[in-house]
Amino acid sequence: MLSEQAKQAIRDQMARYPCSRSALGAALYIAQQECGGHVPTPAIRDVAEVMGLEPADVQSTMSFYVMYNKEPVGRYMVEICHNVACAVLGARQLFEVMEHECGIHAGETSADGLFTLKGVECLAACGGAPALQINGIYHENVSPQQLTQLLGQLKAQSETPASIYNATYLPERTPRSGAG
Repeated sequence: MLSEQAKQAIRDQMARYPCSRSALGAALYIAQQECGGHVPTPAIRDVAEVMGLEPADVQSTMSFYVMYNKEPVGRYMVEICHNVACAVLGARQLFEVMEHECGIHAGETSADGLFTLKGVECLAACGGAPALQINGIYHENVSPQQLTQLLGQLKAQSETPASIYNATYLPERTPRSGAG
């Protein structure tokens, strides 16, 4: 399932740690990117094989952390923070926009396959609340109108966007203002 390039990227990550098992998080990101945004069972087996682990070990790590997707996701992964600062400053309205514009609630993918919505505990952007990220790109101080406009722009794009899910093997970090 995983390409030789992805397997080599996992081996490269393993070499960076005194205990190669410590690279499991990075390996799961690599597998998720390779597989279009989620980690199917065959990829779990490949990660386990490359790392010398049991598939159950890989699965247990994957199921503990919410950033690994177990099912296929939309082209755009929208993650809205619903922790205290974001909740007080308007996260609920952003979820309502997603319901109105895309017909989805947290944990769902739109019928057209464009959007998957996740509610997340914290994006470490309390100073820019309410905050969300789309395919790993932060957006802060987001109003319902801004989210509606952003969704419209994304719907209008005809090409596949640059995303963390296009085999870049580990996401680039986007500089952002504010910290939570």
